[in-house]
Amino acid sequence: MEFRAAVLRQPGEPLRIETIQAAPLQPTDVVVKIAAAGLCHTDLEVIDGQLSYPMPIVLGHEAAGTIVEVGAAVDPARRGDKVVLSWNPHCGTCFHCSRDQPILCERYVGLGPQAVQFDGTTRLMRGGEPVRTMFYMAAFAEYAIVTESCAVAVPDAMPLDRACLIGCGVMTGVGAALNFSGLGYGDTAMVIGCGAVGLSAVQGARLAGATTIIAADRNAARLELARRLGATHAVKVPEIDAVAAVRDLTGGRGADSVLESAGNAAAFRLSVEACRTGGQVVWLGKTGVDTDVAFRWGALMGEKRIVRSSYGGARPARDFPRLAQAYLDGKLQLDEYITSRIRLDDINRGFDDLRQGRGVRSVVMFD
Repeated sequence: MEFRAAVLRQPGEPLRIETIQAAPLQPTDVVVKIAAAGLCHTDLEVIDGQLSYPMPIVLGHEAAGTIVEVGAAVDPARRGDKVVLSWNPHCGTCFHCSRDQPILCERYVGLGPQAVQFDGTTRLMRGGEPVRTMFYMAAFAEYAIVTESCAVAVPDAMPLDRACLIGCGVMTGVGAALNFSGLGYGDTAMVIGCGAVGLSAVQGARLAGATTIIAADRNAARLELARRLGATHAVKVPEIDAVAAVRDLTGGRGADSVLESAGNAAAFRLSVEACRTGGQVVWLGKTGVDTDVAFRWGALMGEKRIVRSSYGGARPARDFPRLAQAYLDGKLQLDEYITSRIRLDDINRGFDDLRQGRGVRSVVMFD
């Protein structure tokens, strides 16, 4: 099987559109014809050398498509399923999986840096040379080979360009608000950073019942979009003192829960300063793994709770269909996220837009 893919051969170089080959399917594999794949900051971190993976590699981990072939152990009836792909395969039996923490699965964490499939082998090659797979998926390609459990069926009515967003940014943000923030009816939430993850956290806070939702960002257009998606107040930083704004709205207490999705030192510091005593801070953004971030010690006191979440507590088999149905029911807005639809050949331009902070999500559309 041969198909086109965007291959990264060295950090700092443009992606190259190449024809690659696939190895024979293993019993639990499925082949997904990719319909749409979103461009995420984590992909950009690999391109720019902030995250190190073996090369050459096919990136892309936010995708949706249709199952066209299955391995010997997979029900043949799955051919034709519309699916959203998950980047978190897990063994189900290790120390962390047995404690309901699949994002920390020992096999998942151990194999991830090798950029291989979940069985430790590669499925892709070019001219006999192994081509690595980012996040067990490699979605910037016409086809993806994933383990069956990572191809989660969604309703046929779900548009696949919107569906792909569920696989990473939407799940992370909505999931964090619903699963980690502790928000309930009448609470006050603050969301720092209004990219795809932050906008999803705004919507998750709304779905959780928060009645005051304060969005903070440097970008006025993103703040306006946050308002349309559920934010009741918008704070343009650093022009406005975000901590003072939150306290003004809460009788001096601070937010019940702060969800940070900007991924920089200033945003992390703001998150703990803006949280009330006894409140919850959820860190969704990230900075360099070896980067130090300093805090005012007093901001960490008062029984505040801080948690880092990578995937919003995702249980894809449960959550992806629910999120798709919420979109179809008009409860979850996704159309507004897509600011550019591009072809695979234009993927480098899409990443240039991401570097410059233009738009919210560029989505690669496949025929």
